[in-house]
Amino acid sequence: MSRKAISVAALTALCLTGLAACGSDTDNSAAPKKKGASQVAVKLVSGSDGDVCELDTDTAAAGPVTFTVVNESAAGVTEVELMDGQKILGEKENLAPGLPEVSFTLTLGGGDYEVYCPGATEERIPFEVTGEAAAEPTGDTAELLAAGAKDYTTYVNTQLDAMVVGVQDLQKAVDSGDVAAAQKAYADARPFYEKIESDVEGFVMEGFDPTDNKGNLDYLIDMRASNLDEAVGWSGFHAVERDLFEAKKITDQTKKYAADLVTNVTKLAEVGKTLEFKPEDLANGAAALLEEVQSGKITGEEEAYSHIDLVDFANNVEGAQQAYAALRPGLEKIDAELVKTIDGRFTAVTDDLEGYKDPTALGGYRPYTAELKASDGKKLSATVQSLQDVLGRLAEKAATA
Repeated sequence: MSRKAISVAALTALCLTGLAACGSDTDNSAAPKKKGASQVAVKLVSGSDGDVCELDTDTAAAGPVTFTVVNESAAGVTEVELMDGQKILGEKENLAPGLPEVSFTLTLGGGDYEVYCPGATEERIPFEVTGEAAAEPTGDTAELLAAGAKDYTTYVNTQLDAMVVGVQDLQKAVDSGDVAAAQKAYADARPFYEKIESDVEGFVMEGFDPTDNKGNLDYLIDMRASNLDEAVGWSGFHAVERDLFEAKKITDQTKKYAADLVTNVTKLAEVGKTLEFKPEDLANGAAALLEEVQSGKITGEEEAYSHIDLVDFANNVEGAQQAYAALRPGLEKIDAELVKTIDGRFTAVTDDLEGYKDPTALGGYRPYTAELKASDGKKLSATVQSLQDVLGRLAEKAATA
């Protein structure tokens, strides 16, 4: 399929989800309008050479754009994003074949964007919005950084809301007794926490001492064998993971773990509504997510039973990238050369991860086996460290702007 054809397919998916802006009423090549919003349809299908994003148009007029996405038959593509550079403007995930169409709407200024369909034969599809360009960020450096921190707060809450849905789906699968379905639901639910974990760690429920893990939401949601508190016991994601992937059976205790996970994630989402971030929080959080990659993912410690560590790895990196992207307009005024360096090193990390994608595997990445860790762990660590070294310089710059 030609690049043009694939672009049109991918755009169709975005229209289905409501991400992109559609064309003017007089331009036959641009997306049509309905109720004031350009309509872009995105269809995910299985082709002879792999899964494909099919857009019905790759052009839309500036203004509101609705992307409507439906997955007809693409088992290896379950996510569609609209990207502006490194920043995700909108996305739909867990788009399994056969599910009803979904949509999302964005107000877009004129310019060049990309429809990103991870796992498709052509993952990044150019999408043009015609008309007046969006206003460039204005104000002094501190104002730009503060605006980025505010935008990032919205991103965090979006991930928390999606995680609530993800763990509810996991509970339903566990309650059904279907181990394979529950394993898939587990892998589907993990990314949301991994993108933002450095921002939402450390919250203790009211009435508990800060040192008591019985009230520590991070422990209750994401504890693992390496930090097991015998006084509290197993809890959260990894308690469910252990039963599903090591014991390979669902017991009444597994069902309780899943139910408690829904309760605790819902509490965390409520806390998220009260969060406010400073620019340096984003910079520190981005660096902390890369530290998570080094300490928990590359070591294989995090997903000791499911071995979906590379799924967590990819989502830690994506979360760090979104925090950085929110600060980027202000950081360019502080140190444009450093920004250029960081851009390149993010690209190097994401390019490395491309080689591990497997649309047939849980979460879309190869299992991180002991053999893969032995052969590739040091290489992955070195690439992440190169990014970590420069990203660690941002917090001071953001705090002193």
